[in-house]
Amino acid sequence: MSSVPSPSSIRWNDLIHPVVAGLISVIVNYGGTFILVFQAAKVAGLSPELTASWVWSISIGVGVTGIILSWISREPIITAWSTPAAAFLVTALATTPYAEAVGAYLISAAAFVVLGLSGWFERVIRLIPPGVAAGLLAGILLQFGIGAFDGMSVDPLLAGLLIVAYVVLKRFSARYAIVGILVMGLAFLLLLDRVDLSGVSLELAAPAFTMPAFSVNAVLSVALPLFLITLTGQYMPGMLVLRNDGFKTSANPIVTITGLGSLLMAPFGSHAFNIAAITAAICTGREAHEDPSRRWVAGIAAGVLYILVGVFGVTLAAVFMAFPATFITTLAGLALLGTIGGSLAGAMADARTREASLITFLAAAANITLLGIGGAFWGLVIGLAAYAVLNGRLPQRAQESAVAPTSFNKRVN
Repeated sequence: MSSVPSPSSIRWNDLIHPVVAGLISVIVNYGGTFILVFQAAKVAGLSPELTASWVWSISIGVGVTGIILSWISREPIITAWSTPAAAFLVTALATTPYAEAVGAYLISAAAFVVLGLSGWFERVIRLIPPGVAAGLLAGILLQFGIGAFDGMSVDPLLAGLLIVAYVVLKRFSARYAIVGILVMGLAFLLLLDRVDLSGVSLELAAPAFTMPAFSVNAVLSVALPLFLITLTGQYMPGMLVLRNDGFKTSANPIVTITGLGSLLMAPFGSHAFNIAAITAAICTGREAHEDPSRRWVAGIAAGVLYILVGVFGVTLAAVFMAFPATFITTLAGLALLGTIGGSLAGAMADARTREASLITFLAAAANITLLGIGGAFWGLVIGLAAYAVLNGRLPQRAQESAVAPTSFNKRVN
């Protein structure tokens, strides 16, 4: 039996930290990368109605799937749109008719449903040695940790205030450090009138259906790259984030449900959503709650906030994007410090895999981009190759954790 508490046993003071973690993950997502969606919509020449529908579909889809997965599994399953795919679409939509792009979204989503139902992805995840996985996660997150301090050269007052507040709160009230810097940072920005909301108006979004069209060109130039980029850049590191923090939910239902959600929302503009990686780490570590069994609330909180953004279309997305970039990067970096430290410790813990884990960490931190595929994939490939050479064999299936599986895993495996 799982020791996961029932919802009725959760006290109000247990909700503060996971809810704030969910809020920070949403702020970081919209404030940090959502501009790519607007850029892609502009390149495609989409009308304001179709752009608002894209925001609606992806926000509602991410919110609903995150709530469903977190509620059933009682683990912080944070979903998000595919950021590397959005970056890819900034160029791809310039030469692909929008209706054909929507058809490509459908094909890519259907492929993820098949992948989830096949169980293949979960078997691959279980082959990755824990040290290599921890090294990969630390390498992916390193740039965000560095970003927390890069802001000192751009906006020393804001970044300095957040860093000093974080260290002081960690010393005297570690449990409230992240909550404290969020509140203090927002108060500072509002006091100095540094959040420009002049162009923001409250508007409800309305979904706009686009009849998909299909072509061989769109399949090869949009659907296939979209599938590969999302798989290697989002699902792989996203699942390793969960594993790194001790959560054991199978990848199969996560890939299947997010794939189904993407399939349903594609005709309304959603390009792809999936398990999150960077923003998930904000919600899966100790900063979200000392007790891992309480962290699933962060997934519910993030889902609710995503749905709110979707209901109001581009309004709330514009609010989050109005925050200064330094605030977003510093907040994200400080919220991830604990996860980065824990990942580095995990990578170096086993002397037998230490060097391969270190190579994985450095390769992932280098953020290599080849053949249109990002650094997470190549960091993992290089790390696994190093492991095979150094140990004289390929990785074997990892032993099951002593942690009892959740009821969700029992139902879907």
